[in-house]
Amino acid sequence: MRKITWIFIVVICVSLILSACGSRDADDVVGDLEKKLKDLESYHGTGTMTLNTGNEAQEYQLEVSYKSPHFYRISITNTERDVTQIVLRNEEGVFVLTPHLQKSFRFQSDWPGQQGQVYLYETLVNSIITDDERQFTKDDEQKSFVFDVNANYQNRSLSRQKIWLSKDGYEPQQVEIADDNASVLVLVRFNEFEFDKQFEDDAFDMQRNLSMWQMKSLPTFLADQEAMDEEVESGPTNLSFGVYTPSYTPDGVEFSDLREVQRDDHLAILVRYAGVYNYTIIEEKPEAQDVNLSQGEIIDLGYTFAVLTGEVQKTLSWYYDGVEFKLTTDDLPKEEMIKVAQSLEGQIGK
Repeated sequence: MRKITWIFIVVICVSLILSACGSRDADDVVGDLEKKLKDLESYHGTGTMTLNTGNEAQEYQLEVSYKSPHFYRISITNTERDVTQIVLRNEEGVFVLTPHLQKSFRFQSDWPGQQGQVYLYETLVNSIITDDERQFTKDDEQKSFVFDVNANYQNRSLSRQKIWLSKDGYEPQQVEIADDNASVLVLVRFNEFEFDKQFEDDAFDMQRNLSMWQMKSLPTFLADQEAMDEEVESGPTNLSFGVYTPSYTPDGVEFSDLREVQRDDHLAILVRYAGVYNYTIIEEKPEAQDVNLSQGEIIDLGYTFAVLTGEVQKTLSWYYDGVEFKLTTDDLPKEEMIKVAQSLEGQIGK
C-alpha cells in the first residue's frame, strides 16, 4: 500500500512540473527572450516575404545571416524577375549590393542600429520586450507563442505586428505587420531558422557576395549592355526601357514635366514634380561600378533597398526592374521620399 502511495505522489509531482512548464505566461517568455538576446552569437534564417502594399501582392525570397558582434547579410530575391539585392555589414563598412548589375554602394554606418527590420531577430525580440502593453496568446496548432505588439518601422503606415515564436527554442516562425485598419501589408514566413550557425570565413566578404551571381547574371548583363549601345547609336528617342511613374504624389504636388536627357554616353528620363514640394526622378540604365560614400543611410523600401545621401539636397537611389532611380529634392521630407519610391513597386514602364 505504501509503495502505491509513493508512486501516486511521484506521478502527481511529475504532472505538476510538466504542467508548470507548459503554462508559461508572457512575463516568463519575455524573461527568456531578454536572456537569449543577451547571449546571441549568430543565426541564419530563410523564408518568404509577401508585400501587399502595391496593386498586386509581391513575393520575395528572404535570407538573413548574423554573426556577433555586428556582421549582417540580408538577401532579398524577386523570383519572378530573378533579381537579388544584398545588404552586407562587415569590418569594412556597410554595403548595398546589386550582384546582377555588378553595382555596389559602400559607406560607414551603424546599420541596423535603431532601424527596425522585420526579418532581423533582434528587431522582433526588442519590439516584444519594449511594449508594456503587449498581447500574448498561444497557438497550439503551430506550437507557438504569439505576441501582438507595436510596430516601429520606417514605413509609418505599419502600426501593429503579430509575431509567432516557437515554444521550444523561440525561433521566429511568422510575422504579420498591419496598418491602422488591421490590413496585413507585410507577411514574413520563415522556412528555417538556426541559432549558433557556423559560417564560412568569407561569408560576409563584399567581393564574394558581389561576384557569386556574376556568371549567372553575365548573359543578362551583356544583353543589357548591347541594348544600351544600340540606344545611344539610334538617337535620343529610342530608350531600352519604359518610363516609370510613381502612383503616389504628396498632397499639393503635381506632375510638372517629363523629358529625355543625355547623361554621359547614355540617355535618361527626367521626371519633375512641383508644388508644395519639388523633386525630380531620374531613370536610367545602371552601369557596373563601385560607389564609395562618406555617409549614407539604408532605406528599406520593402521590395528593394535604397541609399539616402545628402543633407540640404537629398538623393534617394535604388534599383528596380533593371532601372536605376534617383529621387532628388531640397524640401521633400524623408518619409514622403520613401512613399514616392515605394509606390513604384509593381509599376510597369510605359
